[in-house]
Amino acid sequence: MNPTKEFDIIVWGASGFTGRLVAAYLFKQYGVQGDLKWAMAGRNQEKLAAVRAEVADSSVPIVVADSNDEASLKAMILRTKVVCTTVGPYVTYGSKLVAACVTHGAHYCDLAGEVQWMRQMIDKHHEEALANGVKIVHTCGFDSIPSDMGVYFTQKEALAQKGQRAKRIRMRVAGMRGGLSGGTYASLSKVMEEAMQDKNIYKVLVNPYGLNPKDKQEGGDHPDLQKVIFDPTSKSWIGPFIMAGINTKVVRRSNALSGYAYGNDFRYDEATMSGKGFKGRFKGNMSALPLILMTAKPGSILKRIANRMFPKPGEGPTKDQRENGFYSLRFYATLEDGTTALGKVTGDKDPGYGSTSKMLGEAAVCLAKDSLPEISGVLTPSTAMGDALLDRLEKHAGLTFSFK
Repeated sequence: MNPTKEFDIIVWGASGFTGRLVAAYLFKQYGVQGDLKWAMAGRNQEKLAAVRAEVADSSVPIVVADSNDEASLKAMILRTKVVCTTVGPYVTYGSKLVAACVTHGAHYCDLAGEVQWMRQMIDKHHEEALANGVKIVHTCGFDSIPSDMGVYFTQKEALAQKGQRAKRIRMRVAGMRGGLSGGTYASLSKVMEEAMQDKNIYKVLVNPYGLNPKDKQEGGDHPDLQKVIFDPTSKSWIGPFIMAGINTKVVRRSNALSGYAYGNDFRYDEATMSGKGFKGRFKGNMSALPLILMTAKPGSILKRIANRMFPKPGEGPTKDQRENGFYSLRFYATLEDGTTALGKVTGDKDPGYGSTSKMLGEAAVCLAKDSLPEISGVLTPSTAMGDALLDRLEKHAGLTFSFK
């Protein structure tokens, strides 16, 4: 990576809803004239200037480029160490940008949760990115940093404090408050639409190891939970967690890319806790309804209802909703000798925007400025950045990690 590039980070899509939050975070946290050199980028100079006036000041450089123009993308990428993009659905807007970063030598991070597209990027670009020393890091928001880094942290502490790894971890969402993003809904809808049309995409989605290297797609994990059941581990009724289909695959890819640091027999799953007794069971069933609507068949009555209920791309929760949101995740670990331990991860803002914008911003800074593991390719947050990202998340992004 060329250390003399003009910028450390270019935020691509800075005029969008999430992009402006990332830009606002970087400006508040790092300024623009200090150690971190960054710029806002997108297609429309006027929109970028208007957002800059809202969230920063005129000292923040603006870069204009077109995601459909490879020469334009190349010119932008040659100016920066890292491209940080919030422009989704990524299957529609991300492929040329990833290819250009791999070819022209810039690290890359995004908020993608589109498993089928991530599989395509792995197949197309992992080997070239590895050869070029480029880190391509998807899922740098609520999906999947808390899960991926939560497992990384829990395994690290299990070894440090207990002298053994966790052979199984069950992640349970203990609490969460925040609004759904229009971008997330659009991405999920796109995934379901493509899965209905292409059996190969469907196979990737239902394969627990769908993001693993092609020769490492076997293991003991089952497809993600799709119903409400009582969970003896958390002593609570649990139901499907909407992000599990992404997060669990990312965690398993981390294990494979790390040479099975968690073990060849490591097992992992995710679910949402809804409480005890009849009330907990009822709450669990009610909380599963949004997932049913979001994943409804395109063109169906349920899908039409969902399209009216959920926000449009570019829409999201209010500032108060973002500021007053939170999440609390528990990592129930079973160690090699059968004893148990508990890891916890919390976030201080709503998961979809308030916390996500900080996590993505810190991932970009980490890629640009920190001493990182000597690994390249299409990676995961934990394999790409490890302890350096863990440190940044705790110091700057409002996350806490604990273990007992």
